[in-house]
Parts: sequence; structure tokens; C-alpha cells
Amino acid sequence: MTRLVRAELQKVFTTRMVWGMLALSLGFTAIGVVVLSVFSGQQGTPPITEPRGALNLFSQAGVGLVFSFVIGTLLITGEYRFQTITHTFLVTPRRARVVAAKLLACAVVGVMFGLAGIVLTFAAGVPAILIKGGALSLIGGDVARLCAGVVAAMALYTILGLALGSLLRNQVAAIVVGVGWVYVLENLLVALLPSVGKWLPGGAAQAVYGVAAPLGGHYLPAWGGAALLLGYALAFAAVASVTTLRRDIT
Repeated sequence: MTRLVRAELQKVFTTRMVWGMLALSLGFTAIGVVVLSVFSGQQGTPPITEPRGALNLFSQAGVGLVFSFVIGTLLITGEYRFQTITHTFLVTPRRARVVAAKLLACAVVGVMFGLAGIVLTFAAGVPAILIKGGALSLIGGDVARLCAGVVAAMALYTILGLALGSLLRNQVAAIVVGVGWVYVLENLLVALLPSVGKWLPGGAAQAVYGVAAPLGGHYLPAWGGAALLLGYALAFAAVASVTTLRRDIT
């Protein structure tokens, strides 16, 4: 299994796409940190020198969820597009092992995206807080929980991408459908209808982050968001397994 996971990771990291997606993810994170730092305390936003504002600032580490999703999609749809999936299953006829290796590889890639976002957010956010007159004491248990949530959410969305890609197989269709859901519809539901959005993966991630829900709404408690994220991860893994194990690959 270790060799299979290593082979899947090699497929990912030998392509320029993963580095492009990582760059875009970090770019969106940087933009979010800069915007919140500049407009801190304006137009109803809490100052980053206060605990709630600092938490919102560090939550920007998770804005690149859609890019981790795209990488998960490419990990499986690229194989169908170029028909390398046939060679993969010839080398390893036990498809269940291949699926498990891909799921683990997706989780590793998602964790990497999450950690990279956290590092960038701290590198830019801590100086911004100090310049505004805040203190390092703002970085406490809530921020640590947020960082754990970012890593978990990134891993989840990478697995979601793999599941959708294995279901649709068509690379363009999977990316369009997935990005439309993650980046548009889900964000709208979480922002405008938190009573509904809190049950979606994005709402669960926000619950783990500990940020306040908009429009006076309420997210699930942190433990509830974590449990919901885990449930989604297991469901997505099951979808990826069933669609890959039972379908003809030609």
C-alpha cells in the first residue's frame, strides 16, 4: 500500500498543475489577509486587534478549498482522459487497493494545501496584527482549532474532488460542476442561508474554524462540524470506491 500511495503522489507532484493550483490557493489567501488587514474595523468588520477579528484573519488560510478540490478531480479524471487508468489497473488488478491509495494521496495533498495556507496566513497575519497594535496573545486555542479545521477541510475537499471525478469521469465537466458548487452555490447558501448552509461541507468547515455566521445565523458547534466533516469524507470515499470498482474502465 505504501508503494501505491507513493506512486499516486508521484503522479500528482510531477505535474505542473498541482503547483499552479497551490499558487492560486496561496494567492487568494494572501488577498484575503491583505483586505482584512487594510479594512480592519471598518464597515462593521471586527478589528484584527480583537479576538474575533484575529480569528477572521487567520480563517483566510482556508479560502483555497476549491483548488484542493480541483486537484482531487484531476487525480482521477486525468487517468480516464489519457487512459492511464488501464495501465494502473493492469499493474494493480485489485482495484480496491488503487482506490484506497488514491484516497490517501488526496488526503496528503489536501493536508499540504492546508499547511501551506496556514504558514502564509501566519507569515502575513502576525505582523499585520502587531502593526495595528495587537498582541500575540490573540493567537490562542481558537486559532489552533481553526488551523486544525483548515487542514481537515482541505483534505475533505480533495477527497470530494476525487469522488466527483470518479462519478463523472469527464475532466471538464467534473471541474465545472464542482467549482460551481463549491465556489458559487455552496458559498451563497452558507452566507445567505446559514440554517441550510451549516449542514453543507463549507458550513461544517466554518463551524470548525469557529468564525461567526453571517446575518445573525448560527453554525454547528465545533465538535458537530468536525463530525459532519468526517461523515462527508466517509461518504465521498464510498462514492469514489463504488464508482471505480464497479464500472468498466474502457
